[in-house]
Formats: sequence, C-alpha cells, structure tokens
Amino acid sequence: MANHKSALKRIRSNEAKRLRNKYQHKTTRNAVRNLRTIEDKKEAEGKLGSVISMLDKLAKNNIIHKNKAANLKSKLTKHVAAL
Repeated sequence: MANHKSALKRIRSNEAKRLRNKYQHKTTRNAVRNLRTIEDKKEAEGKLGSVISMLDKLAKNNIIHKNKAANLKSKLTKHVAAL
C-alpha cells in the first residue's frame, strides 16, 4: 500500500478517471451500435454527427486510439450513405 499522501491521492484520482473513461467508452459503443441498427436514413444522418463527436472526444482524451476513431467514423459514414 502507498505510504505518501500524494500517492494515496493519485490512487483515488486514477480510479475516478478510470470509471469516467469506462462510462464514456461504453456510452459511445452503445451509440455506435444503435446507429448501425437504424434503418431510416434521415434519423441516421441526424445521429451520425453526435456519434462522430463522441468518437472525437474519446480520441482526444486518449481513451481510444485516433486511428480507431477515424476507422469507425469512416465505416459509419459509409453505412449511413448506403441507406
């Protein structure tokens, strides 16, 4: 166990960040999954912007890799265009 006050604080803050990252990542994955199931093109185009924004935020905060975000955005855009 940690012996210093700063190390104890670091443990607490790391846990808080881990939980926040996990929540944001799971929320984005669910949004991507929901976008893929939408059949209506108008509705899909409306949700595409918010999903892309979520992916950009995850990539910016290093929760996911920037190339993974780019690949997901590309695939989702192609999927919506094909509806």
